[in-house]
Amino acid sequence: MPGRQNNKLPNNLPQLQNLIKRDPQSYVEEFLQQYRHYQSNVEIFKLQPDKPNKELADLVMFLSQVAHCYVEQLSAFPRELSELLMSCHTVLEPDLRMTFCKALILLRNKDLIDPTELLELFFELLRCHDKLLRKTLYTHIVSDIKNINAKHKNNKVNTTLQNFMYTMLRDSNPIAAKISLDVMVELYKRNVWNDAKTVNVITTACFSKVTKILVAGMKFFLGKDEDEKNGSDSESEDEGTSSRDLMVRYATGKKTSKNKKKLEKAMKVLKKHKKKKKVEVFNFSAIHLIHDPQDFSEKLLKQLENSKERFEVKIMMMDLISRLVGIHELFLFNFYAFIQRFLQPHQREVTKILLCAAQASHQLVPPEIIEPVIMTIANNFVTDRNSGEAMTVGLNAIKEVAARCPLSITEDLLQDLSQYKTHKDKNVMMSARGLIQLFRSLNPQMLHKKDRGKPTEASAEAKIKDYGELEARDYIPGAEVLEVDEEKKEGEEDEGGWESASISDDDEDGEWVDVHHSSDEDAGEVAEKLQSIPAEERKAKAAAVSGSRLLTQDDFKKIRLAQMAKEISAAPGKGQKRKMVESDDDDKGELLMLRDIEKLHKKPKADKETRLATALAGRSDRKEFVKKRTKLNPHASSSNKEKRRKKNFMMMKHSQNVRTKGKRSFREKQLALQAALLKKRKQYK
Repeated sequence: MPGRQNNKLPNNLPQLQNLIKRDPQSYVEEFLQQYRHYQSNVEIFKLQPDKPNKELADLVMFLSQVAHCYVEQLSAFPRELSELLMSCHTVLEPDLRMTFCKALILLRNKDLIDPTELLELFFELLRCHDKLLRKTLYTHIVSDIKNINAKHKNNKVNTTLQNFMYTMLRDSNPIAAKISLDVMVELYKRNVWNDAKTVNVITTACFSKVTKILVAGMKFFLGKDEDEKNGSDSESEDEGTSSRDLMVRYATGKKTSKNKKKLEKAMKVLKKHKKKKKVEVFNFSAIHLIHDPQDFSEKLLKQLENSKERFEVKIMMMDLISRLVGIHELFLFNFYAFIQRFLQPHQREVTKILLCAAQASHQLVPPEIIEPVIMTIANNFVTDRNSGEAMTVGLNAIKEVAARCPLSITEDLLQDLSQYKTHKDKNVMMSARGLIQLFRSLNPQMLHKKDRGKPTEASAEAKIKDYGELEARDYIPGAEVLEVDEEKKEGEEDEGGWESASISDDDEDGEWVDVHHSSDEDAGEVAEKLQSIPAEERKAKAAAVSGSRLLTQDDFKKIRLAQMAKEISAAPGKGQKRKMVESDDDDKGELLMLRDIEKLHKKPKADKETRLATALAGRSDRKEFVKKRTKLNPHASSSNKEKRRKKNFMMMKHSQNVRTKGKRSFREKQLALQAALLKKRKQYK
């Protein structure tokens, strides 16, 4: 019978495969029979490689499943299968080609084929016009290279593949080149290939003539992958309670021992959960691994000047060049002249261009190069004929440029801009005050006397260095606080207590540090003690402390607290006491954010169209609360009641219901109205 015939071993490959895996030696003859059958099918396949062959596909998968049981007999099988794919992959039927690739992946997982040869073959197969195949190969290539480097770095395999990928990025097939680039970027994000060679191979993609490859290469250095953005948004929505939320909840609630224990338990659970999260890798750190950033930025600028790409791509080029110039402190003077012509309020994406101008500023650029940029921003943006938003972004951009290159702004321009501190627009007013506050710490002498604020020890010492001037010191400024602090600790050890608290408002990583419970009072006392000591004696103490010991991170934190105390300890007669919050400046990062330029202190008033759109959006779900009156049978006719309601009055005026309706008493009308209202209310329940 046909059912019994299918159970015989030569025709039932899954059953034979199962038996061979259990006892390989007992089924050698059956295996050899299938292997000879496979060889004959291969010869037939070579005559017509473009025809589908399901029997050959089944035999290939069967042999790859049992290959580890008969290593000697199938020693040539992986190489033969690879050669078939290499020679016929362009004409192979898609399902058969996918079967061959899956068989090779299975052999690679059993460690029966060399990874270098297989990965090079798969990179060649990326040229095929088969989206599902390319996705499968991409997934395997990434996971295989990750597994190869799981225990330790396999430099031999990595070097070979990186050299091969360098040629693949210049391949004539744009799809293969793009997937090769995606593989390298993914391996860098997973910390598998995070060396300088990988980064410098990816730099070649920034000069590709294919727009997709060009954009992908720049996104890698800018760290603006769309998938990551979407993923980060979804993660931020699902993160739930943060450590700051718990602290605020405890601070506003009733202070009891029970609530305190609940807080400590929640903190432990949150900290344990945060540790499990994967550490984020910032892609802009790859900029530091570029071998020759000066040459790279010059080539990018030349490409930007001659580019015919879309404006969005040009903005990305400007952003990358400005980051290179700012991080590596490069000399690229033509870039400032190029970007200057885009600094107009009506220019599309002008805030991003202002951000690029600020990022490309640093102390090594001569002031005469940056000064025209600031003058252009001031003339085009900070004028009364522009809107408040345009003036605000102009002042914010000038502030960020001046913070990185203080010599680029003249005293006259600074005093003119400071006059906007009394502007009627709150955004303009606050931006101008931010600029004044910046120069109070950099060089108060450049401001009007009324704008300098109350003198402090820090403002008295503040001075902008001339271009190229170096201030060499044989001591660490503020190190004298360590000696004062140690003297205090000898008399007051373990007083005041310590508590665990978050150091920043945006604490999302669950990192906790020990902060003194009375840090404000301690900093004030230290500042008062330092003020009572003459300046020369303080310098001598700082030099003695700096030369006699190695300073730890805790020592540098104490020095920062003392320097902050100098800034807030004004002359006698100061008003309110300001709190000191210890913060780590290194966590701010070295890159500007777009919100630093677009920072608005007051929400703009919505126009009529925006208010109408908001109102309509709030009404979108009202249909859910309305009773749906639908017939059970849509094909049924209307009822007699509905017909009477639609009937002409002249046909109904002689009916008994209509004639008796006018003869009802007041009480009968009252009862009828009550019954109608009750019936109506029941309908809407």
